[in-house]
Amino acid sequence: MRRLALEAGDKIMEIYESDDFEVKSKSDASPVTEADEAADALISAGLRDAFPDVALVTEEQADSHTQDVMTFLIVDPLDGTKEFVKRRGDFTVNIAYVEDGVPTRGVVYAPAKGRMFYTTATGTSVEETGAFDKETVGETTPMKVSDADNSALMVVASKSHRDEATDDYINKYQVSDSKSAGSSLKFCLVATGEADLYPRLGRTMEWDTAAGHAVLSGAGGRVVRFDDHTPLAYGKPEFANPFFIAYAPGVELKEG
Repeated sequence: MRRLALEAGDKIMEIYESDDFEVKSKSDASPVTEADEAADALISAGLRDAFPDVALVTEEQADSHTQDVMTFLIVDPLDGTKEFVKRRGDFTVNIAYVEDGVPTRGVVYAPAKGRMFYTTATGTSVEETGAFDKETVGETTPMKVSDADNSALMVVASKSHRDEATDDYINKYQVSDSKSAGSSLKFCLVATGEADLYPRLGRTMEWDTAAGHAVLSGAGGRVVRFDDHTPLAYGKPEFANPFFIAYAPGVELKEG
C-alpha cells in the first residue's frame, strides 16, 4: 500500500507540474482530472494483484460502490481534487483496509507537501521522512495524539468546505488556534498532535476518510458520529458518511 501510494504520487505530480491538465465534472458535479484516473488505474491494478481475494472499493469506479461488504480495501486515488485543480498542494493519496467495519490499516501520502503517514504491521501509526524510496522504508517517527488542553484547543477544519454550521460548532469550544487544511491531512494533523479536534459537518464518503481514520486510530485518536458520538463505522450503504468528529481523546466533546 505504501509503495502504490508513492507510485501514484509520482504520477499525480507529473500531471500537477505540467502546463495544463483537463478537468471534467462527474455526475455529482465534483471535479475529476486525468491525475485521479491515472492514479486510480495504477493503485487498483496493484491492489488486485496483491490482494485478489479482498473486495476493492474506489471512488473512481462507480460499479464498486454497490457492494455490500464489511471487510474491504478502499481507495481515494486523489483526495482533494479541488486543491489539486487550484494548485494549492493540500491533496493526498488515500489507501485503507477495513476489517469488519473498522479501518485498521491506512496510508495517507501528500506528494506536493512531502508528507507520508501510515499504520505499521502492528497497527500503530508513523510519519516517514526522507526521499521516500519505493522499496526501502526511510526514517519513521511514531505518531501520538496531543494531551489536549480544553481551555486552549487547536482545531483544524476543511479548507474547501468550511461553513457557518462548522464555525458555530467550533465556537462551543475554547480555541487557542484554528487552521484550515484540505483532504485527509486533517486527520493526520490530529494524529501528529498538531491539532486536537477536527469536526466535519458536511458530506463525505468512506474513501475520503478511511485511511486518515486508520492513521488517527493508530496514533491513539478517535472518530465518532456527530449525532450520537458512537464510533464511525464503515461498509455503510453506498459508502456514505454522516457528519463526524475526529479528535484526541482528551477533548471534552460538545453536543452539536
